[in-house]
Amino acid sequence: MPLKIERSPYVVKASINREKAKNAVNFKLMDRLEELLDQLESDQETRLFVLTGNGDSFISGGDLREFHQLKKADEAKQMTRRMIHILERIKELPFWTLSAINGFAYGGGWEVASFFDFRIAIKNARIGFTQGKFYLPPGWGGISLLADMVGENRALYWLASQKVISAGQALEAGYLHDVFEESVYDQKLDQLISRLTLNDRAFIEYLKQSLSFDDVSQEIEPFSRFWESKEHQKRVDAFLDRK
Repeated sequence: MPLKIERSPYVVKASINREKAKNAVNFKLMDRLEELLDQLESDQETRLFVLTGNGDSFISGGDLREFHQLKKADEAKQMTRRMIHILERIKELPFWTLSAINGFAYGGGWEVASFFDFRIAIKNARIGFTQGKFYLPPGWGGISLLADMVGENRALYWLASQKVISAGQALEAGYLHDVFEESVYDQKLDQLISRLTLNDRAFIEYLKQSLSFDDVSQEIEPFSRFWESKEHQKRVDAFLDRK
């Protein structure tokens, strides 16, 4: 089973389960991701989708042994189009998405993580922009996303030099949102999951959509609706009573 799925209230957690291949992406894993996305896109309860890896790797890129059988440009084009479509579907999910980088993320691994709303990592993780070692540019849609996150000059330098960086460097550059120490990684991840699932789908979908507003006055009407909601009133009452 290349992808292990765990479900808990409001959360779907998928763990890539190809430890012998350092969790490299192959066609079977792509099949499984597509099947999972079919379910997630019609799910009305999920508030968070988490992707992580088993063992000491998050994703080590594409499976070279399998993908190396693709010799023609048209074959490579079909593969990369399919993978980009998978990642775009993840990006468009109407709830939070989180890549939990539990170890090495090389090549296509950092591209996959780039399509998620949030990226966190264990402190000993390493992120490698290593496609150039194989005379390949990134092919899964990551170049422009990386440039948006860390700036064009830094992105080009990392890609040109096949740079491998620490989680701390990735955090400082703006690629990661948080880094957790190894000793408390699981605890901190669980705490983050609890915070990300505190609010319902209406709240999550509004925040995700609000990034496309071109006028700040567009925030007034939805803010007022949330203000009037029973859930807001209940939480404020509980806070005031605690005082």
